[in-house]
Amino acid sequence: MLIHHKEHRPHLFRQKLRVSPEIFNDILDYISDHPIFQSKSNNPQLPISIQLAIFLNQAGHYGNTITLEDVAQWAGVSVGSMVNCTNRVMIAVLDAHDQFICFPAANSEDVDLACKFAESCTCPEWKGGFLAIDGSTMNLFTKPGYYGETFYDRKSRYSLGCQ
Repeated sequence: MLIHHKEHRPHLFRQKLRVSPEIFNDILDYISDHPIFQSKSNNPQLPISIQLAIFLNQAGHYGNTITLEDVAQWAGVSVGSMVNCTNRVMIAVLDAHDQFICFPAANSEDVDLACKFAESCTCPEWKGGFLAIDGSTMNLFTKPGYYGETFYDRKSRYSLGCQ
């Protein structure tokens, strides 16, 4: 079904895994050669694409919207296999951190477009800014001890605004 969604219904693929099919393929290309996926056991690992899909499904949902059992049932694997897949992919992604997470060069087209957007949608003081102008939030693990209710957002989560 994942292949069908990837090829014919990319909006459903993105809804489930929180990335487009193109980005999924890019991530898969980056991590496929990682030694964590080389098994010396008599029990073969799941294909890397399935392990990545399991990881993205779990990572793309927050709090009580998904459980280990939900992901395992969706993927057709045991909870233990799901945990192993998640751990393997996380190791490979963290090892490729610098390829995945970086700021664009100051003179890049991406920065130029973001600056123009910021200028058109925000106050004059933000002219030249290009980070976190869209109301991005960082979710908190739990309710803060002091003034905790002030961190409760419209999406029913405790978070910090990036602006």
